[in-house]
Amino acid sequence: MGSDVVINVSHAKKYYRTVHAVEDISLQVRSGEIYGFLGPNGSGKTTTIGMMLGLIYPTGGTIEIFGEQITPMHNAGLRRVGTLMGSPSMMMAYSARRNMQMLHRLYPEVPEQRIDQVLTMVGLSDVNNRPVKQFSTGMKQRLGLALALLGQPDLLILDEPTNGMDPVGMHEIRLLLQSLAKQGVTIFISSHLLHEMQLICNRVAIVRKGLVVAEGKVEDLLKTEHVTRIKTRDQQKAVQLLGELVESQRYLHVNGPYVDVQSVTAEKIIEHLVAHSLTPSEVFPIQNNLENVFLQFAQEAEKGAETHAVENAAVRER
Repeated sequence: MGSDVVINVSHAKKYYRTVHAVEDISLQVRSGEIYGFLGPNGSGKTTTIGMMLGLIYPTGGTIEIFGEQITPMHNAGLRRVGTLMGSPSMMMAYSARRNMQMLHRLYPEVPEQRIDQVLTMVGLSDVNNRPVKQFSTGMKQRLGLALALLGQPDLLILDEPTNGMDPVGMHEIRLLLQSLAKQGVTIFISSHLLHEMQLICNRVAIVRKGLVVAEGKVEDLLKTEHVTRIKTRDQQKAVQLLGELVESQRYLHVNGPYVDVQSVTAEKIIEHLVAHSLTPSEVFPIQNNLENVFLQFAQEAEKGAETHAVENAAVRER
C-alpha cells in the first residue's frame, strides 16, 4: 500500500444473520482527495462508514486508516479523523459556542481561538451565541461540521453533510471542502446528491447492495459515448427496434417515458424507427452527468443480479 493511501478498505463485509448489509467493498482513498461514496438508501454506505469509524465490527475484511487497522477495539488511527455522521449530536439548550467549548476540552493541544476560526469557516460566527434548539436543520449541519473540524483533522469522514441546506449553503460548504482539500485535508463524503458530488469530488465509488459497481475519477466515468434520448408512441416496440442497432443492451436504457440510446447517432435512430413505421415524437441529445452514470451502473448491477439468480435456479433444478 502506498504511503499516500489514507483509507484502505479491503473486502469489507458486514452480515446480520441473513441480511448482507455490506457484501464486499474494497477501495482506497489517497491524501488530499475528495472521494465520493455514492449509492441509494440501503446500499451499505452508512454501515461501511460505521466500520471505518470503529463503531461496527466487520464480519470480514479489513479497514485501515493512516496505516492502522480499525475495529471497535483498535481505533488509534482515528486520532487524526473528524467526522459528521447522520444528525450531529449536540446540547440543544446550549449555544453553538458552548457546544464547541465543551468539545474543545478533548483537544487541549488545539488553541482556543480555533473555535472562532471554525465557526467563521462554516458561516455561524454571527449566531454563535444562539441556542442550538433555535437552529434550522441546515444550521445544525453547519455546527456539526464545525465540531468535526475543531481538532484540525487530516481526514474528514462525512455522511450527508449538506442535509437540510439550501443551495447557497451547499455552495458555501462545497467551497469550504475544496479549500480544505487544497490544504491537504483528505475528505471522504457520502451523499445521494449526485450533482453536488460531480462538482466537488476527484474520484467516486458507486455502491449497490453492498458492492462497489463502479469506481474511478469523475471525468473518466463521464467519458462515455454520446447519448440520444427519444420518445415514441410505443416504447416497447422502440426498445425492440433500437436493440437491433446497439452492440450491447447496456447501451440501451428506459428512462421513464423515454429511451436513452448510447453510441448511436440520432440520424441512424430516426432512420431505423421510421423504416419500421415508428416515428419518434421527441429526439434530443443529453449531456452526460453523474446521475446518468449512476443509473446506468445500477441497472447493469440489477440485470447481473437477475441473471445470477436465474443461473442459480437452473443449477438447483438439475
